[in-house]
Amino acid sequence: MRRRLGAACALALLLSVFVIADPAKAATGIRISNGRLVEANGTELVLRGINHAHVWYQQQTSSFANIKATGANSVRVVLGSGQRGWGTSPASDVANVVALCKQNKLICVLEVHDTTGYGEQSGAATLAQAVDYWVSVQSALTGQENYVILNIGNEPFGNQGYAAWTTDTANAIRRLRTAGFQHTIMVDAPNWGQDWTFTMRDNAPTVKAADTTGNTIFSIHMYGVFDTAAEVQAYLSSFTSRGLPIVVGEFGDNHSDGNPDEDAIMAYAQANRIGYMGWSWSGNGGGVEYLDMVQNFNPASRSAWGNRFISGANGIAATSRQATIYGGTEPDYDGPTTPGTPTASNLTSTGVNLAWAASTDNVGVTGYTVVRVQGSTETTVASTTTNSAVLTGLTPSTAYTFAVRARDAAGYVSARSGTVSVTTPAGGGNGDNGCTATYRIANSWNSNFNGEVIVTNGATASTGWTVTWTYANGQAITQIWNGQRTTSGANVTVRNVNYNGNLAPNGTAMFGFLATWNNTTNSVPTLTCTRT
Repeated sequence: MRRRLGAACALALLLSVFVIADPAKAATGIRISNGRLVEANGTELVLRGINHAHVWYQQQTSSFANIKATGANSVRVVLGSGQRGWGTSPASDVANVVALCKQNKLICVLEVHDTTGYGEQSGAATLAQAVDYWVSVQSALTGQENYVILNIGNEPFGNQGYAAWTTDTANAIRRLRTAGFQHTIMVDAPNWGQDWTFTMRDNAPTVKAADTTGNTIFSIHMYGVFDTAAEVQAYLSSFTSRGLPIVVGEFGDNHSDGNPDEDAIMAYAQANRIGYMGWSWSGNGGGVEYLDMVQNFNPASRSAWGNRFISGANGIAATSRQATIYGGTEPDYDGPTTPGTPTASNLTSTGVNLAWAASTDNVGVTGYTVVRVQGSTETTVASTTTNSAVLTGLTPSTAYTFAVRARDAAGYVSARSGTVSVTTPAGGGNGDNGCTATYRIANSWNSNFNGEVIVTNGATASTGWTVTWTYANGQAITQIWNGQRTTSGANVTVRNVNYNGNLAPNGTAMFGFLATWNNTTNSVPTLTCTRT
């Protein structure tokens, strides 16, 4: 069984069996400005859309109007480039799809689906082949930059060969620009779209630099990998904190690889003006039929997922705004004013009191979120309705950096305040010799599992680290990344590699691994972390 198989892929596999057996230089069109997707007139465009499996259900053209009727402002449309059994979407079909989008006042996100799971899925197309396809239908897209976003290829790598994602994606962008495409380009993450190896996250600046126009937006697909609010927030904030545009191109409320936290995805996206597009309107198979928002393409027969996505909290009915190119009004995305920099008092070995100057907003400030700042990552540590917070549960002899964000009655979040740094006094140590290591089982299937370990440095800089543990249930590591492993039976030792050993005070590093287990017990071992 494949790990982290995207919902789009599950549908694609079933149907293939059935069929076979910052500054933007381009001034016109949708573009990126200051890390945000905007229209040609500069109005911010927050995608609120639904995926539609057009290439497999070409007769379902009424779906465009029905998707619009939900309140969606966009639709992500599945096309075929000819490498898989569902055939090729010719230029005439692409032109018709664009016309249907425009007729129904939807921003059109077009994606090539044949790339799904390349390197792991037999017959999958390369990104280079996807570019060949886009060039072949360019006549249907030229002049549509105000209405169309070009999503090069869906989930372009599986869990094998994904190290090539950065180079292949950058080259694909360069070729499209050389060919004359001026559209905003959307690029999907590898690992079946879920980027559990953080390949897209860590190499996004390199890919962004490959686009001479600066108009590339990154797309993450959120299924079982993103089953907690902390994971959702950490991943999305790693982009927004660096000024990198990000959209959730697919997600659902359930999946075969785990239970995604759709509430956190939608709430965090709404609060931080991040686009999202749910999978999918109708026609799913292969065991993921529960991801149909409506039954048999009938808009009057919504599923539980459809009701949640369309009408639930932070759903598209309440949060979607029609693009101004279609006559929509410019939304108020200002959010609250930035809170004052917090001040610290009553510092103990396990806690501290914070207070800050309050924010203001035309629709009212409803609360604040206190975050711990670690490099480009924010972790929520407290929420409060007042401009102060009492933090508890801190670790003695540990350096912390805190900041605050405000939220308003519309659900929008302010810019981050200035930071305050404190070091808790002694009262215990920060792990063995100044670092800690946290072990997590990210996913398991059959007799295999995927694990992650996060190393957190202490209060002074380090030049290297070592993590050791002993397995109690016969587990055995078969592959590792971002670390050097030595193993003697059940005893495991992992050391840093040359690029992640130098850690700043309170800095972090992560390594991951694949391992086998007995399908009965997979207990979490006790880790020891040492540093140099």
